[in-house]
Amino acid sequence: MLSVKGLRLRYSASAVLPSTAEVLALERFEAAAGEHWLVLGVSGSGKTTLLNLLAGLLKPSAGEIEVGGQALAALQGAALDRWRGRTIGIVPQKLHLVASLNVLENLLLAPYLAGLPIKRARAEALLEQLELKDKVNAKPAQLSHGQAQRVAIARAVMNRPKLLLADEPTANLDDANCFSALQLLQDQSRECGATLIVATHDQRARARFDKRLQLGLSPA
Repeated sequence: MLSVKGLRLRYSASAVLPSTAEVLALERFEAAAGEHWLVLGVSGSGKTTLLNLLAGLLKPSAGEIEVGGQALAALQGAALDRWRGRTIGIVPQKLHLVASLNVLENLLLAPYLAGLPIKRARAEALLEQLELKDKVNAKPAQLSHGQAQRVAIARAVMNRPKLLLADEPTANLDDANCFSALQLLQDQSRECGATLIVATHDQRARARFDKRLQLGLSPA
């Protein structure tokens, strides 16, 4: 389902020393449909960068990425954006909920941007499943962190993606909420048959994943 070959990206991993270049290198990585992977690495090791590459938000310096048989290098511009909206679900570390929209509208934004039919019933069913039915009309500022995270996960799976990417989903969470967030991601990926890739430096997540990828950077 997901195939990476000879991946390279040269970039600066340091805001303090932007001239210090490092290379994210991944020779080969494959994940089958429905598998759950944990990408581990210390801060600055390239975890977020890898997720952005897999989502087509960044272009590699070299190498190939295929998702569901689609080579990302063959897509660009509006075609890439539409493909991403229909194929990839992203839960960013900064949740990026639209402050001016209520919870339901934030979910409906996903199919709208992907050019898909707006299915209000799907959104309402997700919110009920995630115990957010009473927050349909709430704005993001009225939500707790945990509630906002659930809304972000619901938005990410709204279009039933083939690949679900989550960046540091357990950051700043206590143990109970950490495992709850991971369980939610795994449950939702199973519900839509998606491959799940969670990137984190949080060692608590190791126990929930049998498949792990340890990431590191090499000097340029």
